[in-house]
Amino acid sequence: MMLDIVIFKILRLKSATLVIAALTANAVDAQPAAAERERFAHVLVSEVTQPPPGWVEFCARQPSECAGPMTAPRELALSGDAWMELVRVNKWVNETIKPLTDLEHWDMVERWSYPDDGYGDCEDYVLLKRRILIQSGWPREALLVTVVSDKKGEGHAVLMVTTKKGDYVLDNQNKDVLLWSKTGYRFVKRQSQSPPGVWVLLGNPRPAIATATSSGSRSFYSGSPAKGRFRR
Repeated sequence: MMLDIVIFKILRLKSATLVIAALTANAVDAQPAAAERERFAHVLVSEVTQPPPGWVEFCARQPSECAGPMTAPRELALSGDAWMELVRVNKWVNETIKPLTDLEHWDMVERWSYPDDGYGDCEDYVLLKRRILIQSGWPREALLVTVVSDKKGEGHAVLMVTTKKGDYVLDNQNKDVLLWSKTGYRFVKRQSQSPPGVWVLLGNPRPAIATATSSGSRSFYSGSPAKGRFRR
């Protein structure tokens, strides 16, 4: 009888040990999945690169919009109210501004500007969304003008908002505010978080698509974004 009790205790201890080991293994297995989610929450930032020519010309015309002190990068705590404001601003600008190429608008292949007359192409939508959010109290360091390319290899400009939950995209081609990895774009480069005039490459860029000229409400150049060479 005593031996039966001892065997029972041993088996119970062994069973508990196996359960603990299984739980530990599951926790370890879950860590890569969590790390993978974290990796896709934020776009990979690479080396410093040339800014888009349109941005350079825009800054020459409006230096106060591009100048600023060296400040720390910012990731916002994305509250429910903040999220609703992003959705509201994206929707309002997309519905209010009418798409028009720079060639039709300004008789120029490329011109970045605020669409104060109600017309613009992709980078103009971005500049307006950025200005509205900054005026509403959002930090500039979290509102980054970004160049992407789509599945056809066409360049496009979007506004990236860096938050603690990930990097989200405001896009005149999409009414929804999406996590960057859900957009289907290849991310080429963006403003650095500090200082505002510096641009950085994103991900593992291939020497193909860079930034902006006009075609409908999109804009694009071809060339090497890494070396800052563009061919219109």
